[in-house]
Amino acid sequence: MACNSQTGGTEKNSSLSSILCCKSDLKEGSLQWAKEPRNGQVLMVLSMDNTCSATSFDMELCAEKLQSLGVQAAAGEWRQLIEEAVLKPEVRRYLFYNSRASQIAIAVIFYMSLWINIYTTVQLCSFGQYWEASVLVTLAAVAVTVVMILVIDRRQRKINMNTDVRLAAVNEFFIKHSLILGITDVLDGPHSILQLWFVHFSPEHCLRSLSAHIAELRQEQELGWRHRLDQLCVVTEVAVPAAEETSCEESPLLSGRESFRKEPVMCNELLHLIPEGPPEVMAQQLLVIFSACYVRLLVSGRLPRPTATGHMEGSSVPCPCQFIQASALSTGSCWLPGRGWQGTAGS
Repeated sequence: MACNSQTGGTEKNSSLSSILCCKSDLKEGSLQWAKEPRNGQVLMVLSMDNTCSATSFDMELCAEKLQSLGVQAAAGEWRQLIEEAVLKPEVRRYLFYNSRASQIAIAVIFYMSLWINIYTTVQLCSFGQYWEASVLVTLAAVAVTVVMILVIDRRQRKINMNTDVRLAAVNEFFIKHSLILGITDVLDGPHSILQLWFVHFSPEHCLRSLSAHIAELRQEQELGWRHRLDQLCVVTEVAVPAAEETSCEESPLLSGRESFRKEPVMCNELLHLIPEGPPEVMAQQLLVIFSACYVRLLVSGRLPRPTATGHMEGSSVPCPCQFIQASALSTGSCWLPGRGWQGTAGS
């Protein structure tokens, strides 16, 4: 089965919302997939320019391609989920300020500010000659900037509450059709391009493996994995119930004045994304929550190499259940954000 590129007949400025159908090597020229796609194979990529607020993903073209992939669902069912997850103005601003373009700009500004501050301090102390001070300051500024870039890169390998978790509702819908989605950004000149990846994934084997692993952890009465899942939470705003109305005897005497309507009092509430439940339900919830993070790391080549063969046929990357076991259910290296990384669940 062959598929032609949908971006050939449009100019560069108008092709920022496009779809590429490709194999797992992610090359634009590879526009064929097998009749039976394997797990981890990229089937579709939606792209749009995030520097222009007027652009969006081409949903009409996406609907056509999903139908050709056998996804028999009304466009309104998944279109609203995608728009709520990644197309809200506040989410797009967050994605822009956390994009590669913003990180490069921050690194350059940080390096220049650090270099000027260190050089000024060295000159005040009259340390050495001009060229010696310049070399010393440059080396120190470069070292600190590299450390900052590595820290940012390490944090990007963890699950992001503000982007990955927002796609959970989308993946809950598409995983029934053997698809999982993730979002990344690339730098195309001055443009920050958002890419929404559609990856083939049949969850049956991973669900069974995760359910068995959770049941085994419960039998062994391990506590570390439950503590790790408790860290996976978001902060939501809920309205405080209003107080009961006062009786007529307690009502103010001057009741003729117009009463002002008070705004509801809001408070923060901690919501755990993986509550306690049967192993099968927890396994399903883990797959839905971690799917977007898995796809983001898969297409960017940041997944660690598996220690054993999983459910990814002929691939050197771990399957989702291996990734979840290593990142959320293991007491080893932590892939979960700390308390300071808890996001706010939007409406």
